[in-house]
Amino acid sequence: MDSLYLILLALFLLVIIPRIMQRRRLAAIRHILNRKMRNKENIEMKELAKRFIGEECIIYTITSNDGSVQGLIKEIDDGGMVIEKKTGELEIINLDFVTRIRQYPRKKNGKKKDIVLD
Repeated sequence: MDSLYLILLALFLLVIIPRIMQRRRLAAIRHILNRKMRNKENIEMKELAKRFIGEECIIYTITSNDGSVQGLIKEIDDGGMVIEKKTGELEIINLDFVTRIRQYPRKKNGKKKDIVLD
């Protein structure tokens, strides 16, 4: 009887919880996309993001694995932005999934902070 409970618990932890998290994430993505299409927020985000061209920023998105992307914003087009990471690789991010753009924080002497807490 105890093994049955262990199997059910393992099933719950390994299958059901990740499914619930995936559904919540997809629902959040759908909600934001619907809101942006209704309110035409994409144009506003594009205009606001143009202020950060040439700056090193932290871009918070819904879809990235760790929640944010760090790098230098190179250019911004109709649907996305081109970011150059520290390693030199380029990444293109869809502006529909951007929730926040933040200039990389600096200390009083102008050096970049080692740890960024949000």
